[in-house]
Amino acid sequence: MQTVRYTEWDGTQRVRLSADRVFEKLAEYLSYTDDLQQAFDWLLRHGLELEGVQIMGLDDFLEQLRDELRQRYRQFNLDRAFDDLRRKLEELLDVERDTLGQRDDARAREKLAQLDQLPPRLSESLERLQGYDFEDDQARAEFERLLEELDNIRQLEDFQRRYGELFHGPESLDYDDALNLMREFQRLKQLEEDLLSGNLERVSLESLRELLGPQAMQDFQQLRQITLLLTNAGYLTSRGGKLQLSPKGVRKIGQLALREIYQGLLRDRPGGHQSDHRGLADVRPETTRPYVYGEPLNLDLVRTLKKALARRPGTPLEVHPNDFEVFDTLHSTTTSTVLLLDMSWSMSWEGRFAAAKKVALAMEGLIRARFPRDYFGIVGFYTRAKELKLRDLPEASWNMGDPFTNLQDGLRLASEMLSRHPSTNQHMIVITDGQPTAYFSRGRLYCEWPLSFGGISMRAAQETLREVERVTRRGVVINTFMLDDSPSLRAFVERMTRINKGRALFTRPDRLGEYLLVDYIARKRKRV
Repeated sequence: MQTVRYTEWDGTQRVRLSADRVFEKLAEYLSYTDDLQQAFDWLLRHGLELEGVQIMGLDDFLEQLRDELRQRYRQFNLDRAFDDLRRKLEELLDVERDTLGQRDDARAREKLAQLDQLPPRLSESLERLQGYDFEDDQARAEFERLLEELDNIRQLEDFQRRYGELFHGPESLDYDDALNLMREFQRLKQLEEDLLSGNLERVSLESLRELLGPQAMQDFQQLRQITLLLTNAGYLTSRGGKLQLSPKGVRKIGQLALREIYQGLLRDRPGGHQSDHRGLADVRPETTRPYVYGEPLNLDLVRTLKKALARRPGTPLEVHPNDFEVFDTLHSTTTSTVLLLDMSWSMSWEGRFAAAKKVALAMEGLIRARFPRDYFGIVGFYTRAKELKLRDLPEASWNMGDPFTNLQDGLRLASEMLSRHPSTNQHMIVITDGQPTAYFSRGRLYCEWPLSFGGISMRAAQETLREVERVTRRGVVINTFMLDDSPSLRAFVERMTRINKGRALFTRPDRLGEYLLVDYIARKRKRV
């Protein structure tokens, strides 16, 4: 018999990290950057919340550290840190002066002059007295004891010089307490430096426990486990000391993107691809209906004979066409689709590229899960076009170095990809926020700035529309999703639509997933 006992949370219990939950948070950060390491650093810095318990991130530790420092600044001051040592030095010097005063000779007067000319800085006075030959044995013994603190005095003087003004509290510390404060301060600053470096192995757990408490140490141990946790779960790999997404991690990001997009659409969940009796027909033996002339004769013989007997019992059995009962059929078809993703610099604005990348990942995950026979490819286009593999997509980003928009080359490359995956239904989906500004002619690349602000690049637009005509002749449908409502972009896309007979939709980045995925599955306007 298993017994479960519940106790009140006191901060010492451990929270078991879930690799799936941790990876979900990493995927969220990765949607805003093209660098997995940067996304992972963000995760470490911000921490995460699991099962209602917040696990501190590096920024939380740093803030707690700095709060500890601020408390000390407000509580203590170092104004009287050397008073006791100065008094001891003056007392032993007075003893030495009394001994010298009992002698009236040139050597005694010279030594008295040395004692009167000592520098005001305590450490410098001790250093100069190291070469002094004390006449009084008691003074010599006291000085030797004081000299043992010389290294600490130097450090404390330097600490007071650098940080003394920060400590402005009402409580004055003596020498021993000031030394303890200095060492504690140094440990806090070292801990801060280690946390800022992002190298978790450098951070001392013992210092965390002593300075920030046991809960902070436990949270940090959890944070240290994240890399190992995600690696053991198969989401991450490490090559040459650099983190990389595994194929499982890439697939998981697509699934998470798909789930996020569909969360608001569950009440209107679409089915499979609709088809007008093209492609394969799968017989559904659990459902029958009367035969209609011209349809495939998938005859249910038993039901047909029963209807004939019910109409006229006896033999010989007479079967009429109205008696025919056929199995229902589910017509299905395959599609080949290429998503053209604008990667020009302007896609970095307003979260456009992050939204488009998330939709591309979601579509890939959707097609693999629900339509495994469909082909889905991705083309990124900026000054040139390139095919994006699924493994590259999570870390893909807009390209500031090549700021032009070469949709013509994107359409050409997408057409080549579709030709390698023939299908009766071929589609291109274009996600863009600007009209073309680059094109190829006779193998040469041309870049063309718009004639005016908000204007259009005439030759680039003409060459792109010629490519649209070639694509249209191959029977490929182009659907365009615009992330900008500028008149020049609308005018260009309307010309594309007239040529290709596809559709053009304007949407915001935060609604792109709802428009595109529902459109892909249902092929009807649900939210337009």
